[in-house]
Amino acid sequence: MATSFFRRLAKSAPITFPVAFGSQTKSGFGTSRFSAGAIAALSGGFSYYYLTTGNNLVYLDQAKEETGPKTALNPDKWLEFKLQDTATVSHNTKLFRFSFDPSANLGLHVASCLLTRAPLGYNAEGKTKYVIRPYTPISDPEAKGYFDLLIKVYPDGKMSQHFASLKPGDVMEVKGPIEKFKYLPNMKKHIGMIAGGSGITPMLQVIDAILKNPEDNTQITLLYANVSPDDILLKQKLDVLQANHPNLKVFYTVDSPTKNWKGGVGYISKDMALKGLPLPADDTLILVCGPSGMMEHISGGKAPDWSQGEVKGILKDLGYTEQMVFKF
Repeated sequence: MATSFFRRLAKSAPITFPVAFGSQTKSGFGTSRFSAGAIAALSGGFSYYYLTTGNNLVYLDQAKEETGPKTALNPDKWLEFKLQDTATVSHNTKLFRFSFDPSANLGLHVASCLLTRAPLGYNAEGKTKYVIRPYTPISDPEAKGYFDLLIKVYPDGKMSQHFASLKPGDVMEVKGPIEKFKYLPNMKKHIGMIAGGSGITPMLQVIDAILKNPEDNTQITLLYANVSPDDILLKQKLDVLQANHPNLKVFYTVDSPTKNWKGGVGYISKDMALKGLPLPADDTLILVCGPSGMMEHISGGKAPDWSQGEVKGILKDLGYTEQMVFKF
């Protein structure tokens, strides 16, 4: 069943990721790596996992006796999740399904990410060195028994290369969740979203939470920028959601359009924002996620201490305040 799932998803949702700002293109994407927080992922659970304390591993049944709640993640301890299946989505992007206890859920809240780590050898003191990267789950947080990660494999990416080396039966250490933005139903009348590349992932968490709740009347507008139409992550899913939910509007823009492309062209401009986003108001919220250069252009980046920082860029010019903007 897992294999057929991956084949359907890979076939229906061609996914590639533009890279972060190095040498910039029109849409604000260049040839450098994304920051770790911009890497995409899906969510779910697994059939055996272990509680890690130093070099000691404790089976799930023992961990449940200690912690109580039947959730797969633990924010304080690294847990090992077994790889169940993989699928190739594009020339440099793969899906990874990890499994756990089918009666448990991942223990993720909207909008949260998780941390992954992999060993990188030993330091001078003989202690294990690790590479640690965050990934943003985008499937239903209430899904039981599995989670899926969508990973772009970079030639020089330490973590993504580790993922690429995994085979079914291997394990990945995971810890979390880390809450980024606490979404509450109907917290705002209209939420505008600006995403670049795999910065779509936290937006999908919020979109799914709103659309699956019949009591949530929030209006959603998404402006989504990519290098080319083939780079648009989960476009088929977004198109289906838009067709079935009148409170979701999606606008795509790409740097390198194909001959039959009907969306926007170039980086997200002030004119696109004026036409696509809700106007500044107390009941408006704008969410922004993408590579650092795009963030500077749209909203300004986060502060050095990773707090939200001052609103700059296009959103400041259009009159949005710090209370109206959240940066992932």
